Amino acid sequence: MQFDDDAPLDTSEVRDERGSRLPGGGATIGGGIVGLVVLVVGLFLGISPDHLGLSSGGDAPAPTSSSAGQVQQECRTGQDANTKDECRIVAVVNSVQDYWAQESGRHRISYSEAPTVLFSGRTSTACGAATSEVGPFYCPGDKRVYLDLGFFDELRTKFGAQGGPFAQAYVVAHEYGHHVQDLEGTLEKHRSGVTGADSDSVKTELQADCYAGVWAHHATTVKDETTGRPLITRLTDADIRDGLDAAAAVGDDRIQQEFQGRVTPDTWTHGSAAQRQQWFQRGYRTGDVAQCDTFS
Repeated sequence: MQFDDDAPLDTSEVRDERGSRLPGGGATIGGGIVGLVVLVVGLFLGISPDHLGLSSGGDAPAPTSSSAGQVQQECRTGQDANTKDECRIVAVVNSVQDYWAQESGRHRISYSEAPTVLFSGRTSTACGAATSEVGPFYCPGDKRVYLDLGFFDELRTKFGAQGGPFAQAYVVAHEYGHHVQDLEGTLEKHRSGVTGADSDSVKTELQADCYAGVWAHHATTVKDETTGRPLITRLTDADIRDGLDAAAAVGDDRIQQEFQGRVTPDTWTHGSAAQRQQWFQRGYRTGDVAQCDTFS
């Protein structure tokens, strides 16, 4: 994946809270769509949300800054995105949001930007307090994506993904798929809490995978408003393979087999490795949002 070296990055879409200190107090558990991995594993193994770093009670405290803000200082252009992980996240967020803003007219939604919050260790959200162990997630309560960059190392070391820049892009695009679902009303409509291979929870996650694939299909043609050129200049077959590999690595069956030694489809919340790859590929192959109706 290659970015236009001269393209300016919009760092206002990413809030860097790494190194921030959260004051004491809890946060109210909301209806957040928790990202990809550890909460799923915890539910399979009977671990309560408290053990995963989510707490309840009280209002969400605001972070107080200490050494945060590296993104705003260092991520200026596409050249930075080609060399630094955090700047790559900025560029992907810019591209994904540009696509959905341009698509919104055809998709019959009014797209509103959602910032990505980079944090380390622990963060507070409108959906509750969370630690890095929860993995990337989207919170409908404050309409933000939350991400600890250390997750990408764990994606390789704990879950066996090959990694690579586009594996990171897939994760970010999946979470923004949830934001689109939130704007559509899909999250509220299909929030049942029921698990299983044919559950609404699985269908919601697979649709977010498909939306990520749709963005990938258009990534090299989405024009930056400032330059009039695409921010992403090259996306290779190898990049897409990295994205598919990451999707498979966080399939419910893969995670269950690895962490509990057996596969129990009645507890699935995200879909199997094959399903996740299938729906990402469907979005990528067609580039058509209408092809992502996992519910029917």
